[in-house]
Amino acid sequence: MLKDITIGQHFPGDSIVHRTDPRLKILLVIAYIVLLFTINNFLGLALSLVLLAGLYMLAKIPLRIIIKSLKPIIPIIAFTAILNLFFMGGEGEPLIHFWVIKVYKEGIAYAIFMAVRIVALIAGTGLLTYTTSPIVLTDAIERLLSPFAKLGLPVHELAMMMTIALRFIPTLIEETDKIMNAQKARGAMLDSGSAKDRIKAMVPILIPLFISAFRRADELAMAMECRCYRGGEGRTRLKVLKFQPHDWGTVAFCAVTFGLVWATRFVMPGVL
Repeated sequence: MLKDITIGQHFPGDSIVHRTDPRLKILLVIAYIVLLFTINNFLGLALSLVLLAGLYMLAKIPLRIIIKSLKPIIPIIAFTAILNLFFMGGEGEPLIHFWVIKVYKEGIAYAIFMAVRIVALIAGTGLLTYTTSPIVLTDAIERLLSPFAKLGLPVHELAMMMTIALRFIPTLIEETDKIMNAQKARGAMLDSGSAKDRIKAMVPILIPLFISAFRRADELAMAMECRCYRGGEGRTRLKVLKFQPHDWGTVAFCAVTFGLVWATRFVMPGVL
């Protein structure tokens, strides 16, 4: 399961999605998230999925990567769907009535709608990290937050911390997997027993994981100091972020498609 987590991974490429300005990609991801929570019918949700699938095809991200990224959140999707299925009311007679549990057709529709919405949310945000390197992502976050620097906010430091945390997620996952395998080789029962026993078995994993994380943080800090890193003030960049003609085309395309998806609110009735 740990190997299925793809958060923070970057897949280099030369597609138009990779070459799009990272600042624009961040803003478009935020707009896509807002769009997902404003659409209220299956037509709009289907169009948003078609748009997302098209972007993944342009970026040439394999389908197996998307599936792997969704595996760890299956319990969350299932839990959300079950809550909406059993606790969402409806009109008319329930389809299933057992004790205090009532399942209406509206509940089934909304459970499916919420599950697909979560899938689109995770896949949409994952496209940002898949097509943007950590260094470029740091510069983009810093440029977007630059107006807050006038208020005394340490913009560069915040952007650096966010990107380093995102960058080291795959590393920590790999480290956790190695520690778990080592503990299993020593006879640790991590996959069996009661819930209490499994929680106790996690202690020999968490302690070396924290020690390893602090060691890596210390090594990273030392490496940055050896390279005379002194923060963002006066720092120059090898590649300066500038809008290119294809970025403006991306803005126009996304504005039209997002508008069409949002307009489905007035064409088709909502799920509820």
